[in-house]
Amino acid sequence: MALQGKLLQQQLVLLLLISIGAQLVLATSTQPATNSSCNRRCGSFNIPYPFGTGEGCYLDPSFLIICDHSLKPPKPFLGVDNIDVLNIALDHGELRVSNLVVRSCDNWPVYDNQPSYRRFSALLNLLSFRISHTKNSIFAVGCNHFAYITDSKGHVNDYKYIAGCISFCDNGTSNLVNGSCSGLGCCHSDIPKGEANYNLTLITLYGGLTSLTQSCGLGFIGETQAYNFSTLDFENLNTWASSKVPARSVPVVLDWAIGNKMCKDAQKMTSYLCNATYSNCFDSGNRLGYLCRCSPGYKGNPYLPDGQDDSCQDIDECKDRSNHCSDTAKCTNTNGSYTCACPKGYEGDGRKPPGRGCSRKPGQFKIIIIALGVCLISLLILVVGSLRVYSVTQKRKLIELKQKFFQQNGGLILRQQLLSHKESVEPTKIFSAEELEKATNNYDKSRVLGHGGFGTVYKGVLSDDRVVAIKKSNVVDESQIEQFINEVLVLTKTNHENVVKLIGCCLETEVPLLVYEFITNGTLFDHIHDKNLSSLLSWEKRLRIASEIAGALAYIHFETSMSIIHRDVKTTNILLDDKHTAKVADFGASRLVPLDHTQLSTVVLGTLGYLDPEYFHTSQLTEKSDVYSFGVVIAELLTGEKAVSMFRPESERNLAIYFEIAVKEDRLLQIIDDRILKEGNIEEITEVANIAKNCLKVRGEDRPSMKQITKELEGLRLSEKHSLKRVDSNTQQTKHLPIAPTESLGIDFDIGSSSMSTIVGDDSMKNQVLKPTDNDGR
Repeated sequence: MALQGKLLQQQLVLLLLISIGAQLVLATSTQPATNSSCNRRCGSFNIPYPFGTGEGCYLDPSFLIICDHSLKPPKPFLGVDNIDVLNIALDHGELRVSNLVVRSCDNWPVYDNQPSYRRFSALLNLLSFRISHTKNSIFAVGCNHFAYITDSKGHVNDYKYIAGCISFCDNGTSNLVNGSCSGLGCCHSDIPKGEANYNLTLITLYGGLTSLTQSCGLGFIGETQAYNFSTLDFENLNTWASSKVPARSVPVVLDWAIGNKMCKDAQKMTSYLCNATYSNCFDSGNRLGYLCRCSPGYKGNPYLPDGQDDSCQDIDECKDRSNHCSDTAKCTNTNGSYTCACPKGYEGDGRKPPGRGCSRKPGQFKIIIIALGVCLISLLILVVGSLRVYSVTQKRKLIELKQKFFQQNGGLILRQQLLSHKESVEPTKIFSAEELEKATNNYDKSRVLGHGGFGTVYKGVLSDDRVVAIKKSNVVDESQIEQFINEVLVLTKTNHENVVKLIGCCLETEVPLLVYEFITNGTLFDHIHDKNLSSLLSWEKRLRIASEIAGALAYIHFETSMSIIHRDVKTTNILLDDKHTAKVADFGASRLVPLDHTQLSTVVLGTLGYLDPEYFHTSQLTEKSDVYSFGVVIAELLTGEKAVSMFRPESERNLAIYFEIAVKEDRLLQIIDDRILKEGNIEEITEVANIAKNCLKVRGEDRPSMKQITKELEGLRLSEKHSLKRVDSNTQQTKHLPIAPTESLGIDFDIGSSSMSTIVGDDSMKNQVLKPTDNDGR
C-alpha cells in the first residue's frame, strides 16, 4: 500500500504545473467588460461578470466559462479542465462544480485509478479557487478504507499535515444505517483552511477480504450537505468496479476572489472593481483577494459599474410580503431601504414583532365612536328628511293626478250639469279612489259581475257593509266621457222602484267609476235563456216583469223634468232582484231630450236585434226607439228565443222578423214558450203578442207610447182574464189570432248568435262598426 501511495503522489505532483498560467494572470487585472455583445447565457444558465464565455467578457482567463453547445441543453464548463459548473454565487464568492469520485479496489491495477486522480488533483491545485473548508468535507465509503489529503508539495515522510477519516465494517454491512456517516461504512472529516494544494489518497487498511464489495471503496471531497449516505452505495461498489459504468460525481463548493490584495490595498489600485455607488468591498475569508457585494437594500451584480442594467439596483421591499411592516402599517420604499408608518389615529413603529407594530392612540376609539354616531344621526336625519320630502311630493303628485283625472273624466262638466239641474232626487255621493279599491279588493277578478258595452261591473262592499255594484268604464275618449256624464245626469233625475239606483261616483281614477245599488239575481237574459233559471219564470212573473219594465220606461220618458231615452233597452240591461222585480240599468247610451223637442239627431248607438230600424236609417232618436226595443224584449219573454240567433233560418235570425213571419203565417202558438202555453191564457198571450206586434212596427209614429203599453199591461194583470181557462198543453190548435202582420223594413244582418252593438254616423250608412257585448253586461 505504501508503494501505491508513493506512485499516486508522484502522479499528482506533476499537475501543479497547471497553476503556473493562473499565477501569471494575477499580476494584471482588467476593468469589467461592458461589451453588450457578451453572451451571458449558456442555455438556461446565467454567467455573471467576472465570469464570461469569450475574450473581453471575463476578468481574467481563470474566470473563463466554456459553453458546450453540442450538448442538449448546452452546459457550462470551467476553463480548459472541463469541470462541470453547477452554480455561481456572486455575493458569497462561491462556485459550485461537479467533482468525480475516486474508486479503489484491492485487485485493481494502480493505473485504473489514474483518470479520477488526475482530474481531482488538477481541480485542487487551481490557484484562483479554493475548496471551501466550511462547505465541503473529506468522505470515505466502504469497509476499512482510509481517505486522506496532504499538501501537494510534501513527501511521504515530510507532510505538513494529513487530514482524513477511516470507515469500518466490523460485522459486515448488516449494521449500516442510511443517512449516517459517522464511521460505520461511511466517514467524513473537515478540510484544513488556508492551504491551496491538496492530494487525495484512498487506501484499504486490511487486505485479503473475500468480497469484492468489502474490498472496494470510495473516496472524495464533496459538499457536506449534498451527500447523504445510503447502503445502496455498497451494493453498487461491485458494479462500479466495471469500466463500463460511468464514474460517479458529487458537487463541490469552491471559493473565489478578485486578485490577491485585500480591500484596503485593492481600493488604491486602478483595477479595483467595487466602484459602483452601491457596491461594497469585503475581504475573502478563505484566501487572498476581495469580493464585491451590493449595499443592503440593493441587488444585482456589484462588479459592474453604475448605469448598466445588471448593476446594483434598489430592492422594492414593499412588494415583498416578507418585509417587516405590520399589516396595519403603510410600507414606503426608499433607496436601499423602506419605512413602515402607522395610519392616522395609530401609534408605534409599524413593524412586526419584536417591533411595536401599530396600536390605536388612547381616546381614539371614543373619537371614532362619536364620529360614527354623528354620521349615523346625520344619515338618519337625511333619510327621514328624504322620505318626508318624497312622501309630500308623492302626495302632491297624487293630488295633482286626481285633479287631472277629475278634469279628464268630465268632473267640471258634470259639476256644471248638476248645478244646472238642481232637481236631482238625492245628492250623489263622491267616493274616493281608495274607498272603491278597498271595496273591490283592488278590483280583483273574482269580483267581476259582468261586462257591458261601456265598462266592467264589479261587486263591492262599502265600509258600512252595503253591497254595491261598481261600474268601471273602459279607457275613455271624449265621446265616452260624454256618455259617462250622461249616465250620471240621467240617474240623478230618476227615482223609480224599477230603475237601478245610483249611489255615487268616483272621478279621481284614470277611468270614471259609478256606484249602483247591488241587484242580486242576475239579468233577465239569464233567466229567459238559462234552462235552470227559466223554469223559475212563470207566466205571471213574466207578465209582471214586462209591466215593470214598461213602467220604468214610461217614467223616464214622461215623468222626469227632461225626457230620457234609454237607447239600449235589452234583456241584459234588465236586472232582477231576489223577488224577480225588474230593474232597468245601464244608462250609458241614454239621451236627455228637452221638453220642446220630440226627437234628436245622434250617432246611431244600440244593440243589433233590439235596434229600431227607423232610427238605424234616419239617425232620428225618439222615445219610440225604446218602444221598438221593448217589443223585442216582450218577444223574448213570449218565445224564450234570443234577439239574434244563428240556429234559426237565415231570413229569421232576427227575432223581430221571426216573430213577424210567425204571426203572418198564423203559427204564433208554435213559437210561444211551452211553459207559457202550459200556464198562460190564450187571450192574455194574444193581447201581449198584440202589444209586441204594435211595438215592432217599422214607423215610429205607428207604435204606441210607453204610457199606453204600461196601461194595457197593468190592465191585463188586474183583469179577470187571469181566471179563464188555461191552454191545454197537448192542444194542437192553430187558432187564428186577431193580430195584424207588421210591416218589415227588410234589414238583414248577417251576424252570430251573440248580441252586437252598432254605431253609425249621421251622414253615412257606410260607416258601420259592430262590436259584441257580453250577455250579462249592464
